Amino acid sequence: MERKEISKAVISRLPRYYRYLGELIEEGVERISSNELSARMKVTASQIRQDLNNFGGFGQQGYGYNVKYLYSEIAKILGIDRQHNVIIIGAGNLGQAIANYTNFERRGFVIRGMFDINPKLIGLVIRGIEIRSVDDLETFIRENEIQIAALTIPKTKAPEIADRLVNAGIRAIWNFAHTDLVVPEDVVVENVHLSESLMRLSYRVSSMYDQQEEQRNSLK
Repeated sequence: MERKEISKAVISRLPRYYRYLGELIEEGVERISSNELSARMKVTASQIRQDLNNFGGFGQQGYGYNVKYLYSEIAKILGIDRQHNVIIIGAGNLGQAIANYTNFERRGFVIRGMFDINPKLIGLVIRGIEIRSVDDLETFIRENEIQIAALTIPKTKAPEIADRLVNAGIRAIWNFAHTDLVVPEDVVVENVHLSESLMRLSYRVSSMYDQQEEQRNSLK
């Protein structure tokens, strides 16, 4: 069967559904309608139904969604019902913060190794993970069946390290380096540009202030 192409917008909403459904489970909610979920998530009920219909729907008219079932099905869609072995290249503040975030493991992302070029960091242990030299990178990837690599290194070093990762068999890169990586089409890259996110936030705040200023001026 041909795999249906799902839009990036739909995919970007799936983690939110998963998070809210997890909260509902913690509250003891067994079933929920699209309208009730809409009120919580601030997404229209029709949008929720359209999104979930891409994967089969999961609900029944007048019956709503079984929360635990939908939670587990979205986990399967997102691929977090299985374990992913992850390494971090760059053991500075950001790399260590990622390694110390225990919630990743609850989502199936297990940090197996950390790497750096700084001799002062090599040999240190972060949450039971020894920081290794990048000289050991390829061997470690092959011996530990690593699927995902997080890059928390300067952008000048990122292209070279990305090439090494690809050649070693890595097919998914979580890229915190402030540069766009050129990789083969069968390698997935998720870019996390923190400064761009902050600038988008700045734009929204500035726009809000401008609108408020215009409203005040119109009342004068």
